[in-house]
Amino acid sequence: MIELTVDATGLAHSRFAVSPLHEVAATLLPWGLRPSPDADPWVTRARRALRRARLPLLSELALDGGGYVPDFLSPHPSGPSPTVEEELERVRSTPPERVLGELEVLRDGRPCNGLAGSELPAVVRRAVGRGGEYVARQAADELRRYWGLAFAPHWEAAKAALDAEVDRCAGVLARRGAAGLFNSLHPGIRWADGTLCVDSRFTIELTVPLVVVVPSLVAPEPAVAVDPVRAGRRPPMLVYPVRDKPTAPVAPSAELARLLGPTRAGLLEALARPASTAQLAARHFLSPATVSYHLGVLHRAGLVVRARSGRAVLYRRTPAGSRLSGSR
Repeated sequence: MIELTVDATGLAHSRFAVSPLHEVAATLLPWGLRPSPDADPWVTRARRALRRARLPLLSELALDGGGYVPDFLSPHPSGPSPTVEEELERVRSTPPERVLGELEVLRDGRPCNGLAGSELPAVVRRAVGRGGEYVARQAADELRRYWGLAFAPHWEAAKAALDAEVDRCAGVLARRGAAGLFNSLHPGIRWADGTLCVDSRFTIELTVPLVVVVPSLVAPEPAVAVDPVRAGRRPPMLVYPVRDKPTAPVAPSAELARLLGPTRAGLLEALARPASTAQLAARHFLSPATVSYHLGVLHRAGLVVRARSGRAVLYRRTPAGSRLSGSR
């Protein structure tokens, strides 16, 4: 069990983030080799791409069983939605002492917390012999190649799903407060009396200044990344699986397509749940400008309404739109 105590100030500073490199690093954990049955196909294929691409450092750091993947491979998001290029640059510029410190944790473990150590593979030992700066550069180069092979073609749709989850959480926070929000994330995450409890095989109790919360399409269960370097100051990162993943767009009926046109009919069918222009564009493989035009037509016809949620504008069907689409 991991227990994180957060005071009111820390709760006020806690934040959500969408991190591309976190999804990459998550496939290096055991669940990347054995993803859940409902995982997206690109998640299932990612580890195979890692092996075929001959990325020696990442391949040796990937886990088949228990253990630890160094945190510098997935730096704490610097903002709510960093780009992959920003995160790769942060990997490349990781201080050498942190790189070596995290690899030392990989070797020695943290027995008091339930983390066993393991011998560093020969490839990793040779890289360490050339210094922490070299390891960081090599890791960034391999992560870039892995990203291009396994993630880049799918990231637009994946990011839309993760952004939708953050928007959902914003609504829960507004209606039910922080305790209600944390208790809504996953059955393995509980908030009570100022303490965030996360089911885990590790045993950690910490008082922390804030928590960075990261939704994931790869992780099948919650996890907490706690700074493993002694005297480290990074806040913990709580990762949890997105449960309500978007499904593939439902094809509209032939009658609705003839009435509205196939594009507008498809968008109306998709708006059984609120979605933004960017999310609809990613799911339907359309440009945002095209989606915006068709949503404007549906809005003027009284078939959809729009409302702001944070920085996004979400559209949903009106009762008239639902009747027209034939939804129950």
